[in-house]
Amino acid sequence: MAELEENGQELNAQAESKKEEVQSKAVESSDDNFDWDSFEADEVQVEGKKKEDLEKMYDETLSTISEKEVIDGTVIAMNKREVVINIGFKSDGIVSRNEFRYNPDLKVGDQVEVYVESQEDKKGQLVLSHKKARALRSWDRVNEALDKDEVIKGYIKCRTKGGMIVDVFGIEAFLPGSQIDVKPIRDYDVFVGKTMEFKVVKINPEFKNVVVSHKALIEAELEQQKKEIISKLEKGQVLEGTVKNITSYGVFIDLGGVDGLIHITDLSWGRVSHPEEIVQLDQKLNVVILDFDDEKKRIALGLKQLTAHPWDALDQELKVGDVVKGKVVVMADYGAFVEIAPGVEGLIHVSEMSWSQHLRSAQDFLKVGDEIEATILTLDRDERKMSLGIKQLKPDPWDNIAEKYPINSKHTAKVRNFTNFGVFVEIEEGIDGLIHISDLSWTKKVKHPAEFTTIGENIDVVVLEIDKDNRRLSLGHKQLEENPWDVFETIFTVDSIHEGTIVDIFDKGAVIALPYGVEGFATPRHLVKEDGSQAKAEEKLQFKVIEFNKGAKRIILSHSRIFEDEKKGEEQAAKTEQAKAVASTKKNVKKIKDNLEKTTLGDISELAALKDQMEADEKDTKE
Repeated sequence: MAELEENGQELNAQAESKKEEVQSKAVESSDDNFDWDSFEADEVQVEGKKKEDLEKMYDETLSTISEKEVIDGTVIAMNKREVVINIGFKSDGIVSRNEFRYNPDLKVGDQVEVYVESQEDKKGQLVLSHKKARALRSWDRVNEALDKDEVIKGYIKCRTKGGMIVDVFGIEAFLPGSQIDVKPIRDYDVFVGKTMEFKVVKINPEFKNVVVSHKALIEAELEQQKKEIISKLEKGQVLEGTVKNITSYGVFIDLGGVDGLIHITDLSWGRVSHPEEIVQLDQKLNVVILDFDDEKKRIALGLKQLTAHPWDALDQELKVGDVVKGKVVVMADYGAFVEIAPGVEGLIHVSEMSWSQHLRSAQDFLKVGDEIEATILTLDRDERKMSLGIKQLKPDPWDNIAEKYPINSKHTAKVRNFTNFGVFVEIEEGIDGLIHISDLSWTKKVKHPAEFTTIGENIDVVVLEIDKDNRRLSLGHKQLEENPWDVFETIFTVDSIHEGTIVDIFDKGAVIALPYGVEGFATPRHLVKEDGSQAKAEEKLQFKVIEFNKGAKRIILSHSRIFEDEKKGEEQAAKTEQAKAVASTKKNVKKIKDNLEKTTLGDISELAALKDQMEADEKDTKE
């Protein structure tokens, strides 16, 4: 505080010194015989005027000011901390130099606006503020600058999200990062504390927002430069440029006022994952003009075109069938691209990676960065295309398939895929086979292979047929065991009765699980129980075999046939007994008749009684 007062006193001393110097010059130019005592007593006249008239004239030279008013003043002295300003008042005002930091060119004699806070403080000092004066007039000036497209100065105070804060006429305006320069800015901090020229580009009076731009000042000039540069461009022309910006898709090059783009595919004949692998920011390099658009001012540049195409330098002795070495640079589901020389690539399709026929992804065999050997399958130098294969480096397992996997030989395979009609398995790499759904089990009715096994599991198989042309094997699983139907034929004979469990019921009937893991079938009418109710799932009942078909592996069962046949048997036995009784009676009657002729009169009464007894017995039998 003492230091500030000392600075203020120093500035006041400077100002007083200048006033005394003026007065001294005035005294020197006056008459040496002037009677000052008489003048002070108001008894002397100067050029016909009294002292009071002179005082009135002096007072009229002083400005009439009011507090809370904005007026113009003149800088009469300044140091690093303070500025002395004369506003024509009886004393001068002091303003902090910080209020002028937006204007580093301030000098003695400059006209500035100030706000009168107080005509006299406790120390008798005139109190002024330049900052408040600017704030009061700032909005008028900002709007005027926008209307007139005027260039104004501003002081960059600090960074903020997306740009900078600029002091313009005491207002904090926003300078977007994209409006600082025509070139992308990588370090905003270097602009903090600088005074620069701007144009007001947008004002929002409601929210008191002001947006300024420094870029707008130079765009018009650059636009003219661009037109001149583009007018001189020619396709194939080689120019020197500077790397201005690097993106994932390419590099922007500054050609000296106009920008061009090198697409990532035009940076190198080889594969480029990101442009940063080839160039760096601010790097100078030569580029060739590939194409340009006068209207949209787009310039397509190339870097790789300045060097010969690698295919042109490819060994002329290279041919189909040769084995080459390379590095995997790109992977896709359908294959892998292998670079055998810088800028020279060949494609290994997934079908050329393995002798296996089932669908697989290229990622199952290779990955980026693998260094491999491959066989050239096709080579087209004009189209600059090449196809490669790696399975050709291994012997084809189908060449000796009959010797290695003869019919009826047994093997273990891995389940690879399902279809509705069977299971595709792989015995070894490149050797695939099909197990038909009917060859999975002798006894179980398999509706879908997923009921029997799962993908990735191992399964034992036996070779049934070999189709070398189509590279397929017909395999079986149930053939690993003897056909149990040969035994079932002796057990489940027609009319034999067995206990079974109903495992599934549907509209056309039910599936019954029988002993030894075999299943039978019964229609709805054969599921009726003796009490008239219908059999249900999970019930255990006795079933009679009514049909056995070994070829079709079919057993037809009936539960109701059991008690139906028993009832029929009882009825048949009753009829048989009745027939025997009738026959016996007829035989006895005939015998009696035959004996009548030989019977005496005394025997007639006995015979008559015997006849009545026999007729009674016959009547009882009928009842």
